[in-house]
Amino acid sequence: MTPVILLAEAEKSAEVTHWGARIGWLVGLVLFIALVYWLMREGWKWRGTLQGDLPELPGAPERTGPARLSMSGRYHGSTTAGQWLDRIVAHGLGTRSRAELTLTDAGLEVERPGAADFFVPTAALRGARLDKGIAGKVLTEGGLLVVTWAHGDKLIDSGFRSDRAAEHTEWVDTLNQMINDTEGAR
Repeated sequence: MTPVILLAEAEKSAEVTHWGARIGWLVGLVLFIALVYWLMREGWKWRGTLQGDLPELPGAPERTGPARLSMSGRYHGSTTAGQWLDRIVAHGLGTRSRAELTLTDAGLEVERPGAADFFVPTAALRGARLDKGIAGKVLTEGGLLVVTWAHGDKLIDSGFRSDRAAEHTEWVDTLNQMINDTEGAR
C-alpha cells in the first residue's frame, strides 16, 4: 500500500480545530479594532480642540427675504480654503449630513437635520465654484458645489452636492454674481 492510503486508514485523525487559539485571536482582533476606533475618535476630538479659536457659527436672522435659490442635497464638510484635505470639525462643520440650502439677499442658510444649522451672511461670501473633491469625498469633475466664505479670520470652503447636479452651475453663477454686486456696492 502507498503511504496516502495508510493515513486514511488510521483509527483517529489529527484534531483540526484548536478552539482556545481561535477564541484568543478573535478577542485580540476585536480589541485591536476597538483601539483603532478609539484612537480615531480621540484624533477627531483633538482636531476640534485645535480649531477651538473658530467663533460660533452664525444663525439665520428672523427675516432673510425671498429665496433666490433653494437646493436639497448633502453637505460633505468644510475645510480650510484652498486646502481640500484640511477638514474643519469645530462646531459640527465636519459632520456630513443631508442639507437644505436657501440663498437669499441676506446670505446662504444651511439647514442640516441631525447636525448644527448655520448661516453665511452675504458679506462673508467670497466665491463659489464647481470642484471634484473635499476632505473625505471625491466625485467626478464638477460634481461638488464648493462655497468659500469668511468666518472670523479664517476662509472656509464648504462642499455641497445637490440631489440634482444640474443645479450646481446656476448656484455658482448666482452666488458669484451676488458677491460681485456686494463688492461693487462697498
